[in-house]
Amino acid sequence: MNRLLVLTELFLPTKGGTAVWAAEVYKRLGGKEIHIVTADVPGADAVDAAHPNTIHRLDLKRVPWLRPESLTMYARFFFKSLWLAITHRFDAIHAFRALPEGLVAWVVARVTSRPVVIYAHGEELTSWGEGGKYKAMRFALRHADRVIANSEHTRDTLLEMDIDASRITIIYPGVDVSVFRPGLDTIGLRESLGIHPDEKLVFSVGRLSRRKGFDQMIRVVAQLHGEGIPVRYIIGGVGEDADYLDGLIREHDLHNVAHRIGAVSEADLPRWMNACDVFAMPNREIGGDNEGFGMVFIEAAACSKPVLAGNAGGTGAAVLDGVTGLRVDGKSVEAVAKGLIRLLSVKEDAIKMGASGWSRVLTHFAWERVAEKTLALSREMTRSDKL
Repeated sequence: MNRLLVLTELFLPTKGGTAVWAAEVYKRLGGKEIHIVTADVPGADAVDAAHPNTIHRLDLKRVPWLRPESLTMYARFFFKSLWLAITHRFDAIHAFRALPEGLVAWVVARVTSRPVVIYAHGEELTSWGEGGKYKAMRFALRHADRVIANSEHTRDTLLEMDIDASRITIIYPGVDVSVFRPGLDTIGLRESLGIHPDEKLVFSVGRLSRRKGFDQMIRVVAQLHGEGIPVRYIIGGVGEDADYLDGLIREHDLHNVAHRIGAVSEADLPRWMNACDVFAMPNREIGGDNEGFGMVFIEAAACSKPVLAGNAGGTGAAVLDGVTGLRVDGKSVEAVAKGLIRLLSVKEDAIKMGASGWSRVLTHFAWERVAEKTLALSREMTRSDKL
């Protein structure tokens, strides 16, 4: 039996890789004896009613007039977690980020003499400069009993922060292969945007931030369209770059060529992955902010699609260059165009990469595999704790 206290500000129905990871792994590790402390958000009741773990929801909103504005959030996280740790015999405390969850988890773990595990995802390690938040994050990571890194790139970044290598375990995130799989019904998707059968469809999805490379894709699609290549481009997701991307579409006169469809429903995402010919997200590093892994790449691979990724950050763990897709310089429009043209024009390569990606997902990235690795780490820590 796994008796765990899990702290994660991000949890379903909140979108994003961290929220999905927390929900998918721990339901495979146990039932009500695993307690998850997370934020109260709209739609939470429906998720909690169906989830096998015990979910505790808190108001974790920041208060703008407080200094620091996150003080109330930290206090609520701490007192709830401490009460649960005192009243239950947890084997360990897991935190899905160093801040805010990891710092709270470390204090609670030390008070209750329990081991603490903190997840590191990559982008948060390089985007906070060298100020107070960075120092607090580094403190939490350096004092954790174990740190789970989501890729080799994230592990290397942790080592540069003087995190003890013996305390770092690499566990890749995963994908639900019963949801993301080849052969799903896609009727009506391409038709809804007037995409003809002879047109190639490229799909991107994610938070609309500059480092994802959606702007580069618009420029590349404009170039290919100008050369007479029958390609259509769809961007799913919401974020701060929405107006910027709309402006680029207008600037390049891509009306009815490039489409921004907003948030994609949970049911439709695997269908769009099946409907496209290529999944593309040519990410790049901007101001220290980069892609720590890229769960969307393995979701597309699970649907047997070749993927185009940037070579910045930790995407090398998700995409094997030349095997399951291509990794290119996301800062170069020319490099992105060259990679996309190859995937669209060399059908044999695209089919082979899609098949290789699907096989690799089944072997390494199914959530069941991720849960097995997490369980093995928990058992190893339990044995060490008893020595």
